[in-house]
Amino acid sequence: MNAKKLRNLAFSLHRWLGLTVGIIAIVIGITGSILVFYQEIDPWLLSQRVGQIEPTGDRLSLEVILDKVQANYQERQDLKFDSISPLEKPDLVQVSFIDSKELSTEVDVSPYTGEVLNTRVWDTSFFGRVFQLHYALLAGNVGTAIAGIAALFMFILSLTGLVLWSGWRNFMAGFKIKWNARLKRKNYDIHQVAGIISVVFLAMIALTGFFWNFHDQTEPLIYAATFSPKPVEPVSQVVPGTTTMNLEEILQRAQTALPGGKITYIGLPTEPTEVFHIYKQLPGQKDKYTSEVALDRYTGKVLKTVNATQALPLGDRVLNAFVPMHYGTFGGLPTRILYIFVGLSPTILFITGLVMYRLRRRPQPVAEAKKALVER
Repeated sequence: MNAKKLRNLAFSLHRWLGLTVGIIAIVIGITGSILVFYQEIDPWLLSQRVGQIEPTGDRLSLEVILDKVQANYQERQDLKFDSISPLEKPDLVQVSFIDSKELSTEVDVSPYTGEVLNTRVWDTSFFGRVFQLHYALLAGNVGTAIAGIAALFMFILSLTGLVLWSGWRNFMAGFKIKWNARLKRKNYDIHQVAGIISVVFLAMIALTGFFWNFHDQTEPLIYAATFSPKPVEPVSQVVPGTTTMNLEEILQRAQTALPGGKITYIGLPTEPTEVFHIYKQLPGQKDKYTSEVALDRYTGKVLKTVNATQALPLGDRVLNAFVPMHYGTFGGLPTRILYIFVGLSPTILFITGLVMYRLRRRPQPVAEAKKALVER
């Protein structure tokens, strides 16, 4: 395929995919911009609700805190307590459970007294709604699939936009906007400059979003493409008459298996074959959720250990790289700020692209039409 045919193909794909996925891309982009600093904003809002937590004696064990929360809801037989998260700012322990309607509720507890200070249904909170809109368009599994397909289209749009960029012929011209030009030229310049500035980041966000929304289908492909063994999902061996081990014993065994660092998240088993997942942030590790110990819920046997500070298989490293690529944390604060504007770029690109489409379809003035007829 020669360059002209390739460009024509890229143009057709770019135009029709842009018109098809534009509105969805705007929704996903704007909600993504809102979520960039969620990890900072949400704890701050929580601290405004609960106030300053003053230490009053020794900290309670996580098992005692879990028992106190469960005691508050002992009449609710439909609840499944699924996680515990020790927070730093504010200084709280967050226990979450899922009810019969599959709604997740967060219970914020003082680590010193066990007092419940705040309760929130995550799914109906502001950030919960924004996240569901971003990830699944508020449409459940169908919305997840649609958003995933839209992400794939956005990735293709990024590639075709890169092919069509005028800077390949004149590099500096590809970054200039002629503000004093006519609407058609000015609109085109805005489209291509906004596109080239955001193209790499949009491609990373779109590709990782597609992989996440189709996780069950894409994860095996990643392991196969990287020639890495796919980890076997750990399961607890059900022993009739055996109860779940107490949390303190589980945490001690996790500490022995993966010493050092601090616990960032505890995934509690809610089904008979599920396991305890203990996530830790080890010294020198930036991410809070890549080092992990999985333990059998009945025997406490260590079934899986992942130390992210050591060399991991290539497939695991690729999957772990998706988080900083998608959230913009790979460059610290500057890239996270940049990602706010990257999230807004689909709005700019769709509007300017739509204007270009309309201008191309506008009937030619009589003089231009005669000129075109003569030149044929």
